[in-house]
Amino acid sequence: MKDPIVEEVRKFRKEHSERFGNDLDAICEDLRRHQALSGHRIVRLPARRLENTTTRQSLKSQ
Repeated sequence: MKDPIVEEVRKFRKEHSERFGNDLDAICEDLRRHQALSGHRIVRLPARRLENTTTRQSLKSQ
């Protein structure tokens, strides 16, 4: 069974991409413009460093 919300998001994404000729730079620029004009506070969190799973596994085996 298809989720109608997922289908709606996919339809919007496809139409939006086609409007910019599937040019990722143009699509991102448009989304940034919409974000800037939205008036909403934008939160930018610092990147989190992921723990190396290989190191963690080798430490467990010691």
